[in-house]
Parts: sequence; C-alpha cells; structure tokens
Amino acid sequence: MTDPKDNVPNEGDPQVEGDATNAQEPEDLIEAEGPDVELPTDGPAAGPSADQAGADEASDLSPEDQALLDDAARGIEEDKLSQADRDLVADMRADMLRAQAELVNFRKRVERDREANRDAVIAEVVRALLPALDDLSRAEAHGDLAEGPMQVIAQKIRGGFGKFKLEQIGEKGEPFDPNVHEAIVQLPTPGATGQTVADVVEPGYKLGERVIRAAKVAVAVPA
Repeated sequence: MTDPKDNVPNEGDPQVEGDATNAQEPEDLIEAEGPDVELPTDGPAAGPSADQAGADEASDLSPEDQALLDDAARGIEEDKLSQADRDLVADMRADMLRAQAELVNFRKRVERDREANRDAVIAEVVRALLPALDDLSRAEAHGDLAEGPMQVIAQKIRGGFGKFKLEQIGEKGEPFDPNVHEAIVQLPTPGATGQTVADVVEPGYKLGERVIRAAKVAVAVPA
C-alpha cells in the first residue's frame, strides 16, 4: 500500500496548481465566441457615397437640364397630392395669376391717369398765357416786333410753347370745322359751294391733339 505521507509535497518542491490528472483534453475545451466585428477596408481613402456622387453629377447639369429635373421633381410631388389638394393648388395658382393681371392693369391705369393729369395741367397753364401770345401776334402784325429786343423775347416765348407741341389753328380759306373753329359771323358769298373760313378774327391753339381754344372765324356760306 502507498503511504499517504508519500503524497505530501516537500517544502523544497515547486508548487503546481491543480492536478495533472484533472486537466481536460483539448477536444473538451469550448472556445468562446465573440461578436463579429467589421473592420474598415480602406478607411478615409474609401470612395464617395452615393449621395455625394449624385450631388456631383447634379452640379454638372446645365440650367436647362436642371429645370427639367426640377419640373420632374415637382410633378412627382404633385402626384403624391390628393385630388382635393390638387384642386386647392389650382385655385391658388389661378388667384395668383388673376392678382398679377390686376396689378398690371392697375399700373397701366395709374400711368395713363398720370399722363392725362399732366396734360391737363399744362393745358391750363398755356391757356392762361394765350392772351399774352395774342398781344405778341398783334404787335407783330403792326410791325412793332420787326426790330428791337421784343422780337427776341417773342421768339423765346414761342419756342418755349413749341416744346409742349403748342400749335396755332385757324387759316383763311380752309373748310369750316366746328371742332376747331368758332363761327362768330356768317357771310353769304356768291359762288360759295360750302362753308369756308373767310377771315380769322382770333387764332385758336391746340396742345398735341387737345384743342385748348377754338379759332374765332368769319364763315363764308353760299348766297
């Protein structure tokens, strides 16, 4: 028999943990499995993402192609709308176009009224100065403006009126027109076939197409 004392280790012998007889065979060991870890392949040198590539391609588009792309995207978004939403969008567009048309018409009307008011103010100023212009015409007819500084003054005054397209109307021998002539007397004339201006008592004036004073004339009528 083996003496139990033989199994007692000596103090000088090296200590061995565990018993060699209790060691398990390699096939009995179970390896621990950890989670799979995906390692980066190339790191920062990896290629661009799909979104970045699409952005680069979009930046190379021409304005016409970009407009077509935007229209297509808008059409896709509109296809997602319900019929009620489409009707609402159509009504809003119609209201917007109507508002734009009304704004354009309003601007045209304001500009037209502004021009009409300007012409009316100029006509009133010119009409107030017509008596002075008549005096210049009478002085010229009597020869008072042939020489001297008054001739230069008369030319400047008439030139100033000419800038506003002031035109004298009423000539002897022209057909009588009630729109531009004011008949103050009728003269029965043998051989006359119609009404003509026999004499101009006071010339008339028109500013552009606006008659600011009719010409006072004597009218020759058939005898």
